[in-house]
Amino acid sequence: MQPSTPQVLVLNGPNLQLLGKREPETYGANTLADVIAGVERTADELGVGVECRQSNHEGELLDWIGAALGTFSGIVINPGAFTHTSVALRDAISGVGLPAVEVHISNVYAREAFRHHSWLAPVCVGQISGFGIAGYEWGLRALVRHLRDAE
Repeated sequence: MQPSTPQVLVLNGPNLQLLGKREPETYGANTLADVIAGVERTADELGVGVECRQSNHEGELLDWIGAALGTFSGIVINPGAFTHTSVALRDAISGVGLPAVEVHISNVYAREAFRHHSWLAPVCVGQISGFGIAGYEWGLRALVRHLRDAE
């Protein structure tokens, strides 16, 4: 049973706690707190609930995804470098069957070749890449629209 008011789990993977400090020429000057504040503003505007989490540990992200079923309506995820390495995250998203949107701050397709492959993209309803932290807002909007269209 899904919640009546959409609840969205927003996950951030490794090194995203370093936003604003790590490679600002690639990731910008905004912090993770800025990301969360923007997501919460957008959620309020859309009338949905959000819960934002960050972990550098793949297993913790897997546990959160696995526990999302029955509590959350969908997932917005910036898996960081796990995008390119984690079949386990791919399988977790596929396994819970919740719609997910993959978000990346930088344009991963304009970067090193190893970043051009996402294990998660085939099991997500969409992907937003390269628009800075605004991608989180657009990812949340797209996911909520997807959820409402499916009602």
